[in-house]
Amino acid sequence: MIKRPEYIKPGCSIGITAPSFGPSSEPYYSMYGYSKRNLENRGYKIIEGDTLFKNDGIGINTDPKVAAAELVEFYKRDDIDAIISAGGGECMNETITYVDYEALKNEKPKWYLGYSDNTNFIFPLVTISRVQGIYGPCISGFSKKWEKPELDAMAALEGTQTEFSGYEKFVDPAKEEKPTEEITDYSKVNFDVPYEYNSDKILTNFVCDSGKAVKVDDNTEINMQGILLGGCVDVLANLVGTRFDKMKEFNKDFKDVIWVLEACDLTPLSYRRTIWNMREAGWFDSAKGFIIGRPLTAFGKEMMGANHFNAVTDIVGELGVPIVMDADVGHIDPAMPIVMGAEAKVYAKGNDLKINLK
Repeated sequence: MIKRPEYIKPGCSIGITAPSFGPSSEPYYSMYGYSKRNLENRGYKIIEGDTLFKNDGIGINTDPKVAAAELVEFYKRDDIDAIISAGGGECMNETITYVDYEALKNEKPKWYLGYSDNTNFIFPLVTISRVQGIYGPCISGFSKKWEKPELDAMAALEGTQTEFSGYEKFVDPAKEEKPTEEITDYSKVNFDVPYEYNSDKILTNFVCDSGKAVKVDDNTEINMQGILLGGCVDVLANLVGTRFDKMKEFNKDFKDVIWVLEACDLTPLSYRRTIWNMREAGWFDSAKGFIIGRPLTAFGKEMMGANHFNAVTDIVGELGVPIVMDADVGHIDPAMPIVMGAEAKVYAKGNDLKINLK
């Protein structure tokens, strides 16, 4: 059994801690102010951790022992109802060195929201502590004008909806207009603006036949059912073979896993190697399907014949399960929240993707 934390509602307290990166520099400092105001206007009390504005670490906000101590303290505190991570980052793996996930099994389950480097906390939280976590926006993601993605993230925390759908458009980084002048005073920047969408979302769906992934047409319906699991593959690859790798035990207990994966810094070739590494480590032994988000660095790129499609399909095609690619998950906006550890039914047809939580 994977425990589902109690949903929150206006009047509850949200703790903001920085287990990796925090808003100690611009533009994140100013964005945090907008985010805090938006959440307070919704009726939540914000409790700030001491790590929030620290800047004395190497590749991380502060000493990993300090970051871990506050993270665990926040998880245990009765006056904090949910936690939103202060940011993504690079070295949260050093923080979880000092997190006892077995001990967290005995604590009251609590929602934790974050993405990217926060995979380091959410993935073991699900696979070891057996508690659901939400792969979604960090605190700065709530600084903008709230649209459906931000409302969906709050709905996941508040338990007000069980179906999450993809979005019609996205922001292709390659098409974004770059500012003509350097910003020197962020206090004058208005972050309360919507996304500047510049591309139509296009899903590419595959079924596997005779050990190969075959692209299907827009009229073919894909269905999956299982436990949602995954996160940022840049992070997951580093957990393989460590004491935080409990996938053999997890696969014994849960025979139906829907992997939800996305990549940040990986090139098409490093992406391909990473997926191979996870497959060969037996992580995908209980896979019943894959939902793959748009990869930030590898999106639309090619290296020696490798692209962000075959980096996945050539490696997992032999598993004989469906694959949905370029979903609204991860580092390319917008992204829908994924409740990792939740049992779900997934439907995909053409550009339509729906995740129904049970």
